[in-house]
Amino acid sequence: MEKVQYKKSDFYYELPEDRIAQTPCYPRDASKLLVYHKNEKKIENKVFRDIVDYLQAGDVLVLNKTRVIPARIYAKTAHGGAVEILLLKRLSATRWEVLMRPGKKGKIGVVMTVSNELSFTVVGITDSGERIVEFAYNGVFEEILERVGTMPLPPYIKEKLGDGKRYNTVYSKIDGSAAAPTAGLHFTEELLQKIRDKGVEIAEVLLHVGLGTFRTVSEEIITDHKMHSEHYEIEEAAASIINRAKQEGRRVIAVGTTSVRTLESAANADGTVRAERGETEIFLYPPYQMKCVDALVTNFHLPESTLIMLVACLTGREEILSVYQYAVESKEYRFFSFGDACLIL
Repeated sequence: MEKVQYKKSDFYYELPEDRIAQTPCYPRDASKLLVYHKNEKKIENKVFRDIVDYLQAGDVLVLNKTRVIPARIYAKTAHGGAVEILLLKRLSATRWEVLMRPGKKGKIGVVMTVSNELSFTVVGITDSGERIVEFAYNGVFEEILERVGTMPLPPYIKEKLGDGKRYNTVYSKIDGSAAAPTAGLHFTEELLQKIRDKGVEIAEVLLHVGLGTFRTVSEEIITDHKMHSEHYEIEEAAASIINRAKQEGRRVIAVGTTSVRTLESAANADGTVRAERGETEIFLYPPYQMKCVDALVTNFHLPESTLIMLVACLTGREEILSVYQYAVESKEYRFFSFGDACLIL
């Protein structure tokens, strides 16, 4: 039996830099799909659109309907100094929690200008060092943001994204994320229709992706790591679809780690979920046993990240590292946000 007191380094693996996908796959569902059957410990190499073959009538596929906003904004101080902020969480009509670089310029009371339409004042600092800012603008904030903001691509993506829509899923609906729920990027409208035609039910939940999902683990003992809270919602209709499936012994398949975190945040001991909305700081790592989630569609995640730790809850640490080692050694798979997918059954 594996030890429980895990270190960050227990989730490390070597990845050559050229395996990090720099551009999205066209078409979306032409990306590769590694299928891992955990009971048989068997791997199959497929194309993402083949996922239909592994889904059964009665399965419930859970999608996160959040939409990434152009959350990266560049501003100047009164003295001309450059500042970059990343919108993390909306606190009110005009207030946001943001990540600011360089943070030393973000003293309380400092006013910064983005454009002739938009400026903000630093009004607070959180315990973990994020800034609370108050925006001043004339017009509709979301429309101004579309003009002045840029898509917040991760730092390991060096190439410019030609089409900003490719950093959102085809089913994204509700603005609020600072990063994409990347497992969903592989789906097309046509593929989703094929999945529905097979008798698979779709349930949509919401988690606005912020620091909790992509912040690196800085503590060596992983239980010392504190997650940043993120807003989530499960509506009555989605809870009803999921709960009927659980009660009837049908599979609930989460698309992405954000869907997992939403479901497990609202899960009861019997695997059903509560229709609710709130903030979650849930941190999932072995030997946690999933209450609601039976299977997972996910991308290949960074070494030592909370995301690979979450995936390890379904397989065990050693197994997921062996799957990743296979994917690295095969030289067939692209990793991270614009990379290929993994289906764990």
